[in-house]
Amino acid sequence: MMNEIAGKDNLEISEELIRRFDSLGPRYTSYPTADRFDTGFTVRDYAHYLEQRNAATNKPPLSLYIHIPFCASLCYYCACNKVITKDRSKSAIYLSYLEKELRLVKQHLSARETVSQLHLGGGTPTFLSHDEMRGLMAMLRRHFDFSEDAEISIEIDPRTVTPETLNLLAELGFNRTSLGVQDFDAQVQTAVHRIQPFEMVEKCINESRAAGFQSINFDLIYGLPKQNSESFSRTLDQVIALSPARIALYNYAHLPTRFKPQRRINEADLPSAEQRLQIFLMSLRRLLDEGYVYIGLDHFAKPDDSLALAMKDRSLHRNFQGYTTRADCDLIALGLSSIGKIGASYVQNSRSLEDYYAMLDQDVLPVEKGIHLNADDLLRREMIMALMCCNPLNVADIEAQFGIRFKEYFAEELKRLNAYADEGLMELTPETVRVTAKGRMFVRAYSMVFDQYLSRQSGAKYSKLI
Repeated sequence: MMNEIAGKDNLEISEELIRRFDSLGPRYTSYPTADRFDTGFTVRDYAHYLEQRNAATNKPPLSLYIHIPFCASLCYYCACNKVITKDRSKSAIYLSYLEKELRLVKQHLSARETVSQLHLGGGTPTFLSHDEMRGLMAMLRRHFDFSEDAEISIEIDPRTVTPETLNLLAELGFNRTSLGVQDFDAQVQTAVHRIQPFEMVEKCINESRAAGFQSINFDLIYGLPKQNSESFSRTLDQVIALSPARIALYNYAHLPTRFKPQRRINEADLPSAEQRLQIFLMSLRRLLDEGYVYIGLDHFAKPDDSLALAMKDRSLHRNFQGYTTRADCDLIALGLSSIGKIGASYVQNSRSLEDYYAMLDQDVLPVEKGIHLNADDLLRREMIMALMCCNPLNVADIEAQFGIRFKEYFAEELKRLNAYADEGLMELTPETVRVTAKGRMFVRAYSMVFDQYLSRQSGAKYSKLI
């Protein structure tokens, strides 16, 4: 059994320490987290924040997120909001409603804006036909300009994407792709109903690079049925051979009461907690030894990738798409269940396709819920996002920005952080709060210390930190 993990980052941590500090908690793609959003937040509220942005002289950069919910087949582990269908006509209808939603948003944004980041997620964005993809991008460019260095990314399915599709995406301006690999083991793929052999993914990667895509991300999942350390090590052999620029190594959260597709998974086939830990530790060691930089949470990047460089120069950020090199942005989100961030607010669209269409048929933005952030929320969001990105917190800067006495305001939180500092996972001084290299694994735990909502009854169910 592996007792200690070490890598080129001097990331050394014992299994005992992992067991002691591992717990259940949010992933903090936002603060407050989405389970705190409230149906009292209305269309009028969303319009108010859009108009505030429109009137501002110094606007933050703007990002777009487009949710394409359609998938041709069901992956049993999936917790995304999706619509399973082989009826390709459904996407044409959906895109017409997306355009209607965008027009309603633009009614509150008179100035033409420049987008620095666009992400198409799903579902399966490449469910769209070539003409539909062209139409979607043309629609967005009619309403927005894109910066010269805009990051334009898309999630692709290696089971359905073709060289023609990849060339089209490059032609339309996409410069980053992400593939849901999960695991190459045939038994695991059968158990989760996602069959995509290594050769299929290898072909997709070769064709992606031929089309000009150099920044390619793989999503892997540990904790799936039929997995063990030996089988997942073989998957890592194949992943390393394909050499993606970034890797996200997610811990599978089995919540069948919340996500119906997971009920098709045989729980007896799931690895034990101990097996999951060993898979993670083995994967961490192997990726570090291969030269990947551990960004934090469950993300790895090659040393010359922009994500690793951003971590090095302390310019890393985090949003609903995970870690990013882009400065803190307002985010306009379009489509079913999508979550946006405008000013001191978050807003989420309807999660039902029927409701989404019905509201737009009435010329009403399809807002289901959201949240107004108060001064304390904004302060804690600043703290949590810095911790999640392992960026040092400068006490004097926080005090000046928010008008507080840091040591007094966070007296209880600082006491709780001492347990991590005592183990060398953090450094606490009167001037700074800093996550050490080996402390990156526990960023969710530190963030939970500053989360004012966790002590309140919510009924939320979270995944294990590791």
